[in-house]
Amino acid sequence: MTAGPVTALPAELLPLSWLVGHWAGVGLGQYPGIDDFRFGQELTISWDGQPFLWHSSRSWLLDDAGDRVRPLAAETGFWRPRPDNGAELLLAHPTGYAEVWYGQVTVTAMETARISGARIHLQSDVVARTASAKPYGGGERLYGLVGDELLWTFDMAAGDRPLGNHLAARLRSVVA
Repeated sequence: MTAGPVTALPAELLPLSWLVGHWAGVGLGQYPGIDDFRFGQELTISWDGQPFLWHSSRSWLLDDAGDRVRPLAAETGFWRPRPDNGAELLLAHPTGYAEVWYGQVTVTAMETARISGARIHLQSDVVARTASAKPYGGGERLYGLVGDELLWTFDMAAGDRPLGNHLAARLRSVVA
């Protein structure tokens, strides 16, 4: 499964075309009750010819030198286009969660018939968890293409805590 040329995407996927690629970078994590931390992340969003995009992400705790200490998180899923630049994101996590997210794509810049600036704000609609998963109620995600960087943030409601910022990262396109 490769990203393939974005120009080959069917029309319904074009609003999400700016997400396609292999991205890597560094982020910061925080939440009440845990120590702040730095993490490295790889995110691949690809298309295999079907009317959705594949999503695969993994991250690692980083030490002060930027070296990987241990794995932190992984998620896999699908981006599904909806009418009028809407989108669904379906995610599964090995820690015992499955989520359904809904959002709206806003294109902020175009260059030579290519999206060069965009954002999507997502809100969780459904969170299913196994009996062994930690309490997690849902959240909000914001992804944005700014210049040649993919920026994202994740606000989370977990345990008895209200929605608050948990993760933010700055990723750059990685050419294989």
